[in-house]
Amino acid sequence: MTRTVLALIFTILAGLLVPFSLSADVLLIEEVRQSDRMEVPDNGMTTADVRARFGNPVREHSPIGDPPITRWEYEKWSVYFEYKVVLFTVLHKGAVIDKKTE
Repeated sequence: MTRTVLALIFTILAGLLVPFSLSADVLLIEEVRQSDRMEVPDNGMTTADVRARFGNPVREHSPIGDPPITRWEYEKWSVYFEYKVVLFTVLHKGAVIDKKTE
């Protein structure tokens, strides 16, 4: 009897959690689609290219490690350099969610 009740409770809880996980997946997919439309530095660009195209960063961090990795922070993203070449760009949390004003 106890196992049957526990199985029923777990089944009900699992059924309640499915809609929440599905909505989170949809939100993540929409965020990825929006990020594809953002203009950010491409891998392989130089520091001079980034500064010329996107302006000065809000903050420049000192190089760390060997090879030296430098991070520049912009309003919606950060760009990481190895020496003077872009390794990758990381979007800041919530940077791509469109705030709808209706």
